Amino acid sequence: MDASIIFSLVLIGGVVYALSQMVRIVPQGEEWVVERLGKYHTTLLPGLHLLIPIVDIVSYKIVTKELILQTREQEVITKDNAVVIISAVVFYRVTDPSKASYSISNFESAVSNMTTTTLRAVIGGMTLNESLSQRDVIKAQVAEKIRDSMSGWGLTLGNLEVQDIRPSANLQEAMERQASADREREAAILIADGQRRAAIAKAEGLKESVILEAQGRLEAAKLEAQAKVELADGDRKAMIVVAQGLVGGEEAPHYLLAQRYIDSVKSLSSAENAKVVFMPADWQQSLAGAVGALGYLGSSLSDKK
Repeated sequence: MDASIIFSLVLIGGVVYALSQMVRIVPQGEEWVVERLGKYHTTLLPGLHLLIPIVDIVSYKIVTKELILQTREQEVITKDNAVVIISAVVFYRVTDPSKASYSISNFESAVSNMTTTTLRAVIGGMTLNESLSQRDVIKAQVAEKIRDSMSGWGLTLGNLEVQDIRPSANLQEAMERQASADREREAAILIADGQRRAAIAKAEGLKESVILEAQGRLEAAKLEAQAKVELADGDRKAMIVVAQGLVGGEEAPHYLLAQRYIDSVKSLSSAENAKVVFMPADWQQSLAGAVGALGYLGSSLSDKK
């Protein structure tokens, strides 16, 4: 091949390469960092740009879209010496490509390490119950601590979410046993309280029944006493009437006693289960007194006529 042809091909290739290095198109969602003679020169925004071949070099191509960082799960010891497992998701964006390129060697790794260490520090200052129930507090504290560092790296924190936080396997088993024991204790308390209420209700019922029974007995006793009083009053009035009918008032009691004696003997003899009727030894004298009283009453009545 002729040397002139080779030279022409090399020249054409150099021109093509120079043009490719001079005309650069930056896609949307990226920004390119350009160095001139080894020093930071400018940042190319999306669009068409012209560079000086060999002198200007694109050193970094930075993605300016929002980035998502998933932190690894890590075991953290809480303030009360409990072990929890926690992980988080960080949403951030590169807002200053020059800082992101020259202030730190690998900003993605830096964000990941910063987030995990900050999570460990925040959880270490909280108890187990606080760490499991206060996700918003953890999120706010971690975001506040890492935001300043990310700003120095040319990054802007969009959002941070605590993806997962849970007790370790051993701790979770212990918590389940404790929860089961608490449920059994509450059940025992409820059963004991029910038994106590039932005993109280039963005692109150017995108390009311005793009171009612006592009231009934009291009423019955009052009625019986009233009946006895009325009976005695009737006997007294009967004696007065008989005594007024008799000339000698001393025979009136004998008369009434004999009358009741005869009525009692009559009731005993008429009963179905009565087989033997016992008579007192002085029944003749009592009966004679009653008959005498009746005779005396008859004679008195005749004299009055």
